[in-house]
Formats: sequence, C-alpha cells, structure tokens
Amino acid sequence: VQLQASGGGLVQAGGSLRLSCAASGRRLGNYGMAWFRQAPEKEREFVAAVAWSGSLTYYADSVKGRFTISSDNTKNTESLQMNSLQVEDTAVYYCAAGRWPVGDAAMVDYWGQGTEVTVSS
Repeated sequence: VQLQASGGGLVQAGGSLRLSCAASGRRLGNYGMAWFRQAPEKEREFVAAVAWSGSLTYYADSVKGRFTISSDNTKNTESLQMNSLQVEDTAVYYCAAGRWPVGDAAMVDYWGQGTEVTVSS
C-alpha cells in the first residue's frame, strides 16, 4: 500500500487547511485510516482516525471540535479538515493505515510521507 499525502502549507492562526491522503496498491476495506503529527523535537502523536467505512471516527482531545476526518472508499482517499488552527498545531502531518482503531503508531502498517503544516501567530 502506498499513501500519498497532500494539502499542507502555511496559514495564520484561526485559519483552515484540508489535508488529503490517497491510497493505492490494494483495497483497504478492513483498515482504519489515521493522521499523526510530529512537531519539532517532539514525538509523533495521534491526531484522528476513521474506519475505512467512514462510520467510526475518533480524535485526540487537542483537536476535538476543530478537526474532522473523513474517508471516501470509492476513491480510496481520506481527508482531514482542520479549522481554527492554532500555533500548537504546527507539525509534519502523516497519514497512516493500520488495524482499527489505529490510535497508536504501533498499530500502523503503512505510513505516507509527511506534509508540513505551519500555523503563524
């Protein structure tokens, strides 16, 4: 499975960005899809996850109410809509696929390349 992330960039605090991740190579019917992020000098942390069916989602407390994750299994893609961005959201964001609930890096089977998100004050 190859995961291709896109959509990062520079945004002011309070703004929005949408990240996308396209999967190829095999169908992901039994997988969960997730986003993790890693800020400079910090460990990679879980952000959000969605079951491939799209019926189940969950979020890290730090992004709950601001970020929305979704999947489109007809297009083999997942997205992360990020609203009300804060400086603390600055990080490299990685899409991932793994065993549900895929809320920990140890449960990830496939990683995409990172996409950088910078939020300025």
